[in-house]
Amino acid sequence: MSSLLIDSVESGASVGFITPFSHADAMAYWVGVEADINSGMRKLILAHDGDEILGCVQLSMTGKRNGLHRGEVEKLMVRTSARGKGIAKKLMLKLEALAIELDRTLIVLDTRKGDVASTLYINLGYNFAGEIPNFALSSDGEYEATVLFYKEL
Repeated sequence: MSSLLIDSVESGASVGFITPFSHADAMAYWVGVEADINSGMRKLILAHDGDEILGCVQLSMTGKRNGLHRGEVEKLMVRTSARGKGIAKKLMLKLEALAIELDRTLIVLDTRKGDVASTLYINLGYNFAGEIPNFALSSDGEYEATVLFYKEL
């Protein structure tokens, strides 16, 4: 899992981290994810070929009583060597099916403006909800806008 995250950060993916990004940084992140999974507030969906993890996506859930119908897409990542094979789409479709099972009928997400993932989300029926300028630092340390999407399932 750490190698997938490092590969994503080093290839410039908008996944919330900046370079330099070490194995220790990745391990610390996954320890936090594991705690969220164990608490039931996060689900992790994997794509793999045998023992090799090719990609993943997370469904994060709020515990707020007024938002129990809502889930958030986080960290859609596909290893650079496996991109262009429909893995991200398959991961998102599995995430949506899981969200329905969990009674999460509204899915929200954000991604870097202009990112290739935006096209995927639009093709999957997500609705553009807005743009926030200078939202986050890129993996190279530059401020970038983010775009917001949602989908009712």
